[in-house]
Amino acid sequence: MNSDTLKAKEILEKENLTCVLLKGEKVYKSSQRGVKPLLSLLEQKTDLQGFSAADKVAGKAAAFIYVLMGIKELYTSVISRHALEVLKNRGIKVFYETEVPAVRNRTDTGFCPMETAVLNINDPKEALTALKTKTRELSKEAK
Repeated sequence: MNSDTLKAKEILEKENLTCVLLKGEKVYKSSQRGVKPLLSLLEQKTDLQGFSAADKVAGKAAAFIYVLMGIKELYTSVISRHALEVLKNRGIKVFYETEVPAVRNRTDTGFCPMETAVLNINDPKEALTALKTKTRELSKEAK
């Protein structure tokens, strides 16, 4: 694990965050759940090429976003089997505590809707389109 990834992991744990992206002195932190903070950074066109990331839970949806961001390393407490495959196939180094078949939803009644939205997708850009669609659907349901 490189020094940026180690530092991101320390910040994640110490500040009880959901994700941290770090490169040298540049740090992006969030306590928002799910892929929302990652999608937000991507939509703002934040340059994260070569950053290291630490994430509480990384499913296939998050993995695709990290690929699109161009991160070089990821530490996560929990990773889905599909996320691990996406990241490794694209040369991103991954360090994790626990591997699970898939990320569960918040009520533990099934799989995470974002994980499900990209389950049969292999292209990061196609995955991004599916994630944006699913995000819109979920926000309409919440109203």
